[in-house]
Amino acid sequence: MSSKNRIFRYEELEVATDGFSKANLVGEGGFGYVHKGVLPNGMEAAIKQLKDGSRQGEREFQAEVDIITRLHHRNLVSLLGYCIAGHRRLLVYEFVPNNTLEFHLHGQGPTLDWPTRMRIALGAAKGLAYLHEECYPKIIHRDIKAANILPDFNFQAKLADFGLAKFCPDMNTHVSTRVMGTLGYVAPEYASSGNLTEKADVFSFGVMLLELITGRRPVIDSHHTFMEAMPLLTKILKENNFKVVADQKLQNQYEATEMVSMLASAAASIRYEAKLRPKMSQIVRALEGDASQVAEFTSNVLCLDSEAAIYRREMIKIINDMSGSTS
Repeated sequence: MSSKNRIFRYEELEVATDGFSKANLVGEGGFGYVHKGVLPNGMEAAIKQLKDGSRQGEREFQAEVDIITRLHHRNLVSLLGYCIAGHRRLLVYEFVPNNTLEFHLHGQGPTLDWPTRMRIALGAAKGLAYLHEECYPKIIHRDIKAANILPDFNFQAKLADFGLAKFCPDMNTHVSTRVMGTLGYVAPEYASSGNLTEKADVFSFGVMLLELITGRRPVIDSHHTFMEAMPLLTKILKENNFKVVADQKLQNQYEATEMVSMLASAAASIRYEAKLRPKMSQIVRALEGDASQVAEFTSNVLCLDSEAAIYRREMIKIINDMSGSTS
C-alpha cells in the first residue's frame, strides 16, 4: 500500500456520509454504492462501499487499491485512502463534483458545446495513454465508457472506476480473462475470446468518441447505434459531410478540422482487427491537431466500408451471445 494513502476507520466514513444516507448517494454500480462525504479536514470525497457478500466485489476492491495507489495523472481520479472493517471494504476518492460525461450528454442539462467535447476527448485520451504507455506494467482499464469519465467544473476529464482494470505484463501479448465491461463498448475480440490487450480499451474509447460526436448512446433499447455509423464513416471522411453524424444539438457549431480529427480517431479506434487500431498516444496527437497523424488515420480507415459487412455480422453474433449470457 502506498504511504500516501490514508487508512480510514469505518466510523469516520459513517460520520462523513451521515450514516451513508440516501441523500448522499451519488451512484450505484454492479459491485457497490458511492456516497458523497465530507472528511474531518473538510475535504469532499466520494466513498465507494462494496456490496456485502460479493466475492467479486472484494476482488475488485483489491484490484482498485493495488492499481490506483500507483497512479498519478491529472486525468485520473485520485485515491485518497481506503477502509477494511470486517466484511466491509471501502475506497475513498477525490470528489469530482460535476457528474459524469454520460449525464452531460444524455441528461437534461445544457448541451455540451464542441470545444467542451474536444477538451473531454483529449483529456480522457491522455489519461488512457498514461495507463497504457507510461505505467509499468501497463494497465488496461477494461470499462472505458461515458459513465466512467468525470468532468470537473472546467470540463477537464478524469477517468474513474478502475475496478475492472488489469495489469498486462509486457512479457505477454494478451491476458485471458473473464469478459467484463459494458455492452456496446466491448471490443469484438475481447467479447468473443476473452483475450485482453490495451487495444480493447482503444476500441471502447472509439465508441465513446462516436458518442461525443453523435450525442447518441451506443445501445438504445438493445439496438446498437454505433454499428450504423461505421459504414458511413468512410463516406463522411471523404466528403466532409458531417451533418450525417453530428449531434443535432450542436446545430452545426463545430470546427471542421477538429471534427475530422475526432471522426478519424474514432474510425481508427473501432477497426475490427485489434492490431489495426492505433496507440492512445497517436490518438492524443490527432486530437491535438497533428495533421500528419490525422491524415494517417484517414488513409488507413478508408477501407472501413469494406470491413463493415463482416464487422456487422460478427458483432451481432457476439452481442447476441453476450446478451443471452446476461439475461
